[in-house]
Amino acid sequence: MGRGRRQRGSARTAGRVTARAALAVVCAVAAGAAGCSSGRTGGAADAQPQATDAPGAQGRDPGASRGRRPGRGAEPGGPTGVTPRPGEVARLDVPGPLPPVISSIPTKRKVVFLTIDDGWEQDPGFVRQVREQRIPITVFAMRDAVEAKGTPDPAGGQGRYVGAGKWGYFRELRDAGAPIENHTLTHPDLRRLGYEAQRREICGASQVVKKELGTRPALFRPPFGAYGADTLKAAKSCGIRAVLLWTATVQPGGKIAYQVPDKRLRPGDILLLHFRPNLDRDFRVLVRKIERRGFALGNLQAYLEAAMGRTGPG
Repeated sequence: MGRGRRQRGSARTAGRVTARAALAVVCAVAAGAAGCSSGRTGGAADAQPQATDAPGAQGRDPGASRGRRPGRGAEPGGPTGVTPRPGEVARLDVPGPLPPVISSIPTKRKVVFLTIDDGWEQDPGFVRQVREQRIPITVFAMRDAVEAKGTPDPAGGQGRYVGAGKWGYFRELRDAGAPIENHTLTHPDLRRLGYEAQRREICGASQVVKKELGTRPALFRPPFGAYGADTLKAAKSCGIRAVLLWTATVQPGGKIAYQVPDKRLRPGDILLLHFRPNLDRDFRVLVRKIERRGFALGNLQAYLEAAMGRTGPG
């Protein structure tokens, strides 16, 4: 009887050893996934993604692979998105005292940047995505769109949430980690306005953002991408440190419209979206598409700091 109990005990012990060995093998195959640890936090799953151009990896950034969303490259509680490695980003040539005009970030890493304009369609599902998946975006808010003054461009379709949350919606985006920057008061073609009128549009928008959200914009996106020398002078007088354009636009359905002949994403691309109907759905399509192409989503502010060689975009 005693020997039988000893044999059964030995079998249970052997079973536990075998199970632990199997778990060790699974963990090894999973390349050190943090979920295999015994209640530990951090580890490999929280590490900054490291890009590779090894043939087997097809140039993918691990931050965008193995089913992990590209926005999860930062430490918990830190900035969203991947941040540049030392020496990764080339310095931008910033001639003279006026704000530089930037269309892309000078990097060879497979990283792109998401920016979104206006503010008409305030879809709550979009905020949840940004917050829960820690997706890095930069918002260029236009006062009349945020406050639903006037009528949105019908090209985007019939909206459900036009002006629904007004500035409260943008406070949610701010709290989810999205910087809220300047896109004028009324969305005019600035080239048709004189210097003082341009200054009223840009400075007025910065004042509204500061009043409503507590921070003054450092970045400016001119409506339609249209600007001139007076625009840059007016932007500087309003505290703007850089003017941001784009290299590709995102159309309804998450379709990317490229501005290059080979019709593909390139490292450092800045993508332009709008607050349009079905944004929640289209944004999911876009993020998956970027991930499938081996790109990670970058923290635009961190990359601008590196490109401009300063402690901030200014």
